[in-house]
Amino acid sequence: MRLGSLSNIYRLGLKELKSLWADKVLLILICWAFTGAIYTAATGASVELRNAPIAVVDEDRSPLSRHIVDAFYPPYFRLPQQATLAELDQGMDSGRYNFTLIIPANFQHDVQAGRKPDVQLNIDATIMSQAFIGATYIKSIALGEVNEYLTGKRDGAETPIKLTTRVRFNPNLTGVWFGGVMEVINNVTMLTIILVGAAFIREREHGTIEHLLVMPLTPFEIMMAKIWANGLAVLIGVTFALLVMVQQVLKVPIAGSLPLFLASAACYLFAAASIGIFLGTLARSMPQLGLLVILCIIPLLLLSGGVTPRESMPAIVQNIMLGAPTTYFVRLAQGILYRGAGLDVVWRDLLAMTGVGAVFFNIALYRFRKAVTQTQV
Repeated sequence: MRLGSLSNIYRLGLKELKSLWADKVLLILICWAFTGAIYTAATGASVELRNAPIAVVDEDRSPLSRHIVDAFYPPYFRLPQQATLAELDQGMDSGRYNFTLIIPANFQHDVQAGRKPDVQLNIDATIMSQAFIGATYIKSIALGEVNEYLTGKRDGAETPIKLTTRVRFNPNLTGVWFGGVMEVINNVTMLTIILVGAAFIREREHGTIEHLLVMPLTPFEIMMAKIWANGLAVLIGVTFALLVMVQQVLKVPIAGSLPLFLASAACYLFAAASIGIFLGTLARSMPQLGLLVILCIIPLLLLSGGVTPRESMPAIVQNIMLGAPTTYFVRLAQGILYRGAGLDVVWRDLLAMTGVGAVFFNIALYRFRKAVTQTQV
């Protein structure tokens, strides 16, 4: 690459940064994406069982049944509401109770006699993130209270082995650790595609694309200038988010090397920015770009392993998403930030991401040259 070409890319990038600085809406979007959006995603949306409303119909009124009822308390459950059978259906239908527990009459007497009385648990399965977790908790709590009442021990089953559980990378099973960091990773994809695509549309709508075309500039130089300028803005936002929002505000430790993650993110920016330029060449206006971005970003975020594990997806979806750079970026980012992985662990994902990104870059460059030719004609 000639020195003059590098100078053109640098100067065009400065022009792009000035245009971005003048666009207050995009600046607000960047600031929100790396501050408020991260805090909201980490603390507002939780898949953990927390303050679940539960109602109990205690037809036994025995010491054992009272022990079971008293075992449900915050932060996992709200204090149990005593209800009648007639009130349960209405409470479940109105969404007032997520769980209802019916303890039959003579419950304690049947337990002491060695019989197995039926205890009914009703679950509102529309809250899928908490329904199955809550059912497991309630079953464990009820069995624990019964075992402690009969034997003095909460764990009444004798097993031939002693299973020791060690939770790695998130010892306290805190959901904030996952939500905040994943929002940072997802926002890298979202903002890069939006900023670069919007930059191209802005040039077309303001008529400045014609000014660039009459200058001794190549489409490669124009494209690289937009990538490095908008990529720099995203990297600055990511660095601030990890150092301030994640580590200081949310108190989430970063296990791995921040420079390694930023270097990997810089490589990923070429692929994400190429997708943005490709969409920008397809769209003729900002509204069209917005629709295309939605159609593109949603599959990238949902199917790349950032929301649900890829292993739980159908095999055909897993294979298709191997052609998306987001899949490799999410995997290596989680390895670095969550598990402290080094370059010796993530180099395969980094290499695959760079290769897929190079393909996207060349496709976007071809499409950009074609769009430039059509504009000149």
